[in-house]
Formats: sequence, C-alpha cells, structure tokens
Amino acid sequence: MGDPAEGVRLLAWWREGLQGMYAGKATHPVFVALRGTVERYSIPQQPFGDLIRAFEQDQTVTRYHNWDELFGYCRNSANPVGRLVLYLCGYADAERQRLSDATCTALQLANFWQDVMVDWEKGRVYLPLDVLARHGSSVEDIANRHAGSAFADAMREAVDRARTLFLEGLPLVRMVDRRLAVDIELFSRGGVRILDKIEAQNYDVLRRRPAISKTDRVWILLGTLARAAFPRAA
Repeated sequence: MGDPAEGVRLLAWWREGLQGMYAGKATHPVFVALRGTVERYSIPQQPFGDLIRAFEQDQTVTRYHNWDELFGYCRNSANPVGRLVLYLCGYADAERQRLSDATCTALQLANFWQDVMVDWEKGRVYLPLDVLARHGSSVEDIANRHAGSAFADAMREAVDRARTLFLEGLPLVRMVDRRLAVDIELFSRGGVRILDKIEAQNYDVLRRRPAISKTDRVWILLGTLARAAFPRAA
C-alpha cells in the first residue's frame, strides 16, 4: 500500500490545488487544463473533493463495520464518477443524480463481492463486519478461505443489497441520450451478471473468483443494443 502518511500528504496537496482552481488560481498543468472543462459544463467542486476524500480514506481504512460506513465510502469513491459523467453530458438535476448514485454504488459493491480474495491479499475487507457477524461468519473465514453456510448467508445479503441498487438505478437508462443509455445499461447488466455468477456458485467467492465469460458479454451487448433500438423491448 505504500506509506499512508505520504499518501495523505500528497492528497492534501491535490486538494489545495483543487481549491485554488475553483478560486481562479490554477497553476498546476492538470488544473489549468481541467479549469476549462469545469467552466464549460458548470461542474461543482464537490465531486472532485469527494474523490480525494475517498483516496484519503483508502490510506487509513481497511475494514467497514456496517452498511452505513461502506455506503459512505461509496458516496465518495464511486458516486462522484457517475455525477461527473452526467455533468459532462449536460445533466445536473437531482433525480438523475440519485439514480446514478444507486447504479454507481451497485457497481462498486458488485466489484467488491467479485474480488473478496483480491482485496484480502491487499489487506482490505469490504464486506461489513456486522453482516458477517450477524450470519455467524467472520474475517477468519476469508483468511482461511472457508466458504461455509455462514459465509454464504452473509454473501447472500451482500448480493441482495447490490441487486436492489441496480434495479433502483436502472430507470436512468430511459432518462438520458441513447449513447449514454447504452453505456449505463452495459455496466448495469454486467454488474448484475456478476451477482448471478456469485449466486450460481453458492456464494463461494473465496475459492473461485466469479467472472463474466465472452459469451456472457456478447449476449449482454446484443440485448442492450436491441433495447436501445426498440425501447419497448424487455
């Protein structure tokens, strides 16, 4: 992970540069280049600030005790990306942002559940500790790659949370232009397919990483393109 203290110092420097840009005092080439885009699309400072806050959190936090803590991290790390895309496409209303937040959080959760062991090797656990405990599991199951019934029950709750968020955010597809709609649906359907894969292997993500096959990708693409061409298609 490198030196967390040095990481925090560097991120503080980037935050200072960001604040300077919004104050009309951009000096670093990155902020000089970014300023024109920010002004053209009326992008507020908060999404960028939230991303820096998430990077800061990455330096010091490796466990999440409950859903509130994990969703708080997603609000800073995943949701700003969707909001920035919306701004760049000319959308700034609260409803589209709400739906985008649901989709982005769901995508991040699906990625976390797919990569439980990958993250463990990096010293991170994103499954909320109280979810594991509620089902009689613990971090020790992850460390020992023990995907018993208790861990499976915890993963089932985690998968259900992500699936609910995907469904909540999917109406955004019908509220943006077709090109962006295709991108959103591809990401969403791909994320849901990851959840399906996890469920199909009895929630055992400790001994086998679920992955989308080439065939899956083709069918997701064809289905998305069909729905874009014929909006009433299911």
